[in-house]
Amino acid sequence: MSASHDHAPPTVGNERRLWIALGLTTSFMIAEVVAGILTNSLALISDAAHMLTDAAALAIALAAVQIGKRKADSLRTFGYYRFEILAAAFNCLMLFGVAIYILVEAYARFKSPPEVQSGAMMVVALLGLVVNLISMKLLQSGKDASLNVKGAYLEVWSDMLGSIGVIIGAIIIRYTGWTTVDAIIAVLIGLWVLPRTWILLKESLNVLLEGVPSGMDIDKVRNSICEVSGVKSVHDLHAWALTSGKSSLTAHVVHDPSRTPEILRDDINAILADRFFVFHTTLQMESVPCRQADEIDSFTAPAKPADGKANDHN
Repeated sequence: MSASHDHAPPTVGNERRLWIALGLTTSFMIAEVVAGILTNSLALISDAAHMLTDAAALAIALAAVQIGKRKADSLRTFGYYRFEILAAAFNCLMLFGVAIYILVEAYARFKSPPEVQSGAMMVVALLGLVVNLISMKLLQSGKDASLNVKGAYLEVWSDMLGSIGVIIGAIIIRYTGWTTVDAIIAVLIGLWVLPRTWILLKESLNVLLEGVPSGMDIDKVRNSICEVSGVKSVHDLHAWALTSGKSSLTAHVVHDPSRTPEILRDDINAILADRFFVFHTTLQMESVPCRQADEIDSFTAPAKPADGKANDHN
């Protein structure tokens, strides 16, 4: 029996913000390509390529929202929520690709620093910074609730750092003529972005591998279930996330025959919802442990106090 709580994934509420950010990013990307060609600025064209990955990341995030809206069917009984995580993982791979491109391009510039038109470079970079800051503001409220939005946010955030780097580089080049600084700043940006991308990729892979949801302690979950009056032991306990903010749990609960299974199940679900924000559960109630109970997976409830009263936290 499952708890009947249907919580919409948090990504859906960010759809309008994603559309606005995509429109701003795509428009500026086109303008940056035109400016790069007219001024013969490789730096601007390179930054436009980074903007292209931003636009792609936002488009993928929006596609994930649309696909995630589809209802469950006979082939995908959990629906399409997991597509959001695939989008986040793909955005991570794009970020890695951009970082590698930056490092390779920087190496080439170290060997042969190109001539840079610092004036046009400065103006376009300032406009790009404004666009990035607006997009970041739009996505900031949803990044902690959705790995998909977080991936798009990281793309825009890394490009914002790129714009700041271009501005700093333009100032230094304008007053010193030291064009190598452009490559140095590019390397620093790439090294700054990579660790954060790796963290997001690990979170995405954990969801895809059906690992315990981030921030959840499975031992505390076991202990909380065993605190319920009438629970003898717990085994075959599994917790995973379909997508960001949508956790599920299954478990076999061995209970005292004197407790009504339906009431006991409601007590356990109340604790799981209140303490761990898990609303989708499947609990198999057993008066005698089934064959799947073993020493590794089974957890016995702690001894009750001497007065015979159970610790019931409901």
